[in-house]
Amino acid sequence: MNHIDAAGPLPFSEGSSDNGFTERLDETLAGFLAEQSGIVSEISESATELVSSIEALVQGGKRLRPRFAYWGYVGAGGDQKDDGIVRAAAALELFQAAALIHDDVIDRSATRRGRPSVHKSFEYTHARNGWARDGARFGEAAAILVGDLCLSLSEQLFATAAPAGSPARVIFDGMRTQVMAGQYLDVLEESAGPTSPDADVLRRARTILRYKSAKYSTENPLLMGGALAGADSALLAGYSAFALPIGEAFQLRDDVLGVFGDPAVTGKPAGDDLREGKRTEMIAHALLKASGADRDFIQERLGAGDLTADEISRMANILESSGALQATESSIAELSERGFSALAELPVTEGVRAQLQKLGEAVTNRAA
Repeated sequence: MNHIDAAGPLPFSEGSSDNGFTERLDETLAGFLAEQSGIVSEISESATELVSSIEALVQGGKRLRPRFAYWGYVGAGGDQKDDGIVRAAAALELFQAAALIHDDVIDRSATRRGRPSVHKSFEYTHARNGWARDGARFGEAAAILVGDLCLSLSEQLFATAAPAGSPARVIFDGMRTQVMAGQYLDVLEESAGPTSPDADVLRRARTILRYKSAKYSTENPLLMGGALAGADSALLAGYSAFALPIGEAFQLRDDVLGVFGDPAVTGKPAGDDLREGKRTEMIAHALLKASGADRDFIQERLGAGDLTADEISRMANILESSGALQATESSIAELSERGFSALAELPVTEGVRAQLQKLGEAVTNRAA
């Protein structure tokens, strides 16, 4: 996953229109994690760093998934004062945090939101204390455990909002399976992609994009919120028609920022996706559009452990000169248009439609 998710809110303010939802979400997360820290401290004070790492990570971010869930809930007629949607949204934020933690280990990313990633933070703690054995290995092991705990806590909290077998719970369970499958396909493509046929490289890239990120970033949260409020199948289908293309555009924008974004804004080094070997849809376009020499260069050097700054610059130039960047921008525009057209047809109040419009625009037209 790319998940370029810089700290701070999305670039619009909902003011009092969300009935204090964001503040209630923050309070719920803080209270729940404080309880978990107390439970862990009874085991050992040394283990409380597991929860502290989660607390630090969930303090930042855009609250993207909770906001989609909230407006899906309100759009289906849900009671805005009900705490169930707040707990469900907080569980989504914990699931997102778990995905980020594990993703950074898989991708060997040193930073997240402008700060050391969780595995790097534990590695630095190891070095400061002069502990024995390999610090990098300790950091990765600790981060995997933090991510696993975060997944467990997400499940625990969501269960208080949606019982087993309920429509919202079915969506939540399906979402978790989709993300794990999509993430595996991403890892598989990095290894098998260079030897796989180019004929379906775009299809493979879009499948990865859809299941590792797009569906759980926008569509599933919106569906979960709607299901919690008792939305019928027609409204849920309309939610999908809007949110899935918006989610795919969101991830494609992430891919562009992963190469061409400003590090001061994204919180990630420039060209980080190229270092990590991300075989994104933009890379797929380049493999189909670039000259033989440029294509071979990408196949041979993408994700290389010794990739140089000059090679990153050359690869970025190929993405631009081959038309791969423009093809990706065209896809973003087409997907956005499709999503917003579906939004115009949704049977929701104009107030809810306006909030979903703002949210969709914020995630597709962004610099971080």
